[in-house]
Amino acid sequence: MRKTLPLAAAIAVAATMIPSVPAAGTPDTVRWGPCSEKEAAAPAPSLRLECSTLEVPLDYRDPDGRQIEIAISRLASEKPSQRRGVLLTNPGGPGISGLGYPVALAASKLPQKVLDSYDVIGFDPRGTGRSAPVTCDLTLTQRNRGNLPPYAHTAADVARQAGSARTIAEQCATSKTASMLPHTTTANTARDMDRIREALGEPKLSYLGGSYGSYLGAVYTTLFPGRGDRIVLDSNLGPGGYDVKAMRLLARGLEDRFPDFAAFAAARPEYGLGTTPRQVTAKFFELAKRLDAKPVRGMDGTLFRGLTFDRLYSDASMPSVAEMWQALDRDRPLPPGTPPSMEDMENSMAARFYVICSDSRWPGTVREYQRDVAVDRLRYPMMGGSTASIGPCAFWPDERVEPPVRIGDRGASNVLMVQNERDPGTPLAGALKLRQAFGKRATMVTADQGGHGVYPFGRNTCANDAVTAFLVTGQRPARDLACAAEPGE
Repeated sequence: MRKTLPLAAAIAVAATMIPSVPAAGTPDTVRWGPCSEKEAAAPAPSLRLECSTLEVPLDYRDPDGRQIEIAISRLASEKPSQRRGVLLTNPGGPGISGLGYPVALAASKLPQKVLDSYDVIGFDPRGTGRSAPVTCDLTLTQRNRGNLPPYAHTAADVARQAGSARTIAEQCATSKTASMLPHTTTANTARDMDRIREALGEPKLSYLGGSYGSYLGAVYTTLFPGRGDRIVLDSNLGPGGYDVKAMRLLARGLEDRFPDFAAFAAARPEYGLGTTPRQVTAKFFELAKRLDAKPVRGMDGTLFRGLTFDRLYSDASMPSVAEMWQALDRDRPLPPGTPPSMEDMENSMAARFYVICSDSRWPGTVREYQRDVAVDRLRYPMMGGSTASIGPCAFWPDERVEPPVRIGDRGASNVLMVQNERDPGTPLAGALKLRQAFGKRATMVTADQGGHGVYPFGRNTCANDAVTAFLVTGQRPARDLACAAEPGE
């Protein structure tokens, strides 16, 4: 999920691949071959990623009707004697390609015993990348505005934004891919996952999904409770998925996470942002107010808030946040890639709208958003004026082919949730609600660290080891586990 573009962003990498023979004991019907040049442009030529396609119904109520093509990938286990099955993966989004994700995981030190135990499977969810990509005909100006509405200081600001939101919704509804609108949902992507399982000849599948992928996995194991093996949900959305509550909760996520950055910047006076966390926090509000009034080098207050939020997904990006603030404060050239190019983000943004607006119903009147903004601007002043404001989902076509999937406690106890305590994109508050909804089905591991994404990207060995043990041996902690902060976090 994301922010100036909720994209679990930096995980769209892939590998040089060559065809290989399916592992023994897997009578799959998929014909694997080389991936495209785009997927081949990865930093790990020793990793052999293969690609293929699979036809699935556009509308599962009419399984023999129109079919669409789903792009899939495989990083095959090289130890057939140790291979357990397939590990389907999703990096988040919605709107993010997952074809290269198996290699991204391997390059991020996914343990070798996990790679030996599974064929790691990636795929582009329907509507995204190479899987029947959708469009909203977004202009470059619309793309550059990102996914956050402008920060609303008044009710009038919300009313003004309604026109832009309505325009995007109308563009989506009249685009050449508008026929996919009611069918580009998380539930149908979960059904596509089960078609992938079936095509690979597997009686069950294991799953590793992060961010929005946590909700996708939750929906899969709810719709197909008997077909999941070991289900790992990392950085968890609430049980409603990426709905209006999750959008508003992003503002709380920034408030949860910001103290980590404030401490980082305060300990480094060379940035000139303050020598105490309180001073750094004051600098945030000072810069936001100044940029709301007069943008600096193309950066307004909304983009400043969004990029700060986005880059606090990772501890490694804190220096770039401090450098961006410093440049804005002194009206100096911004660091390279600030703001990032949105040139190639049309499909990603459109696919995100298709999914989140179709998955659930959003408030449909300007007045409701004005009320929410008034509440969240006080409750979460850093970003509440943006995340509670109006977007295209308010004007989405009414057609919904089914209600949202209700996540509950029916099914095997085979879900492991893993969660950072100070996650900006999927705050702990939402994860706790999903944990409650799962009841006896789930065990939850929390890590006393900040950032978005635990496994295998985070440094907390307690949390990472718990996930590895579950994937390799099937053993989960006996009860919910709180992992303490570790040195260097």
